[in-house]
Amino acid sequence: MMTDTWWWPYVMIIIAGWLATDIWRWMGVLAGGKLREDGELLIWVRSVATALVAGVIAKLILFPTGALEVTPLWLRVLAAACGFSVFLASRQKVVFGVITGEIVLISGWLLLDLQATSLG
Repeated sequence: MMTDTWWWPYVMIIIAGWLATDIWRWMGVLAGGKLREDGELLIWVRSVATALVAGVIAKLILFPTGALEVTPLWLRVLAAACGFSVFLASRQKVVFGVITGEIVLISGWLLLDLQATSLG
């Protein structure tokens, strides 16, 4: 039986992943040409997307999991504030804000780790 082969789950993941996402992309392309950029629907979609991103960022800062969980709250807030400041200063270039936030977070984490190992 084909479902007993080692590669069958991977084929199903690829097919299911493609069907779940690609259909919506094509519908977006078809519908996108008919939408006005300043229309109420697109403004609502942009607002919901922005709110979702803000919620994810807030969750990562306030209730982190994994490796981020061992960093102190003040360091996560500082990294977010520095990243946001660079984002605004760079004429809203997301990549600069993200890279800055990562640099501040990783540098602070490494410094705290170095300090903890030298004291202990």
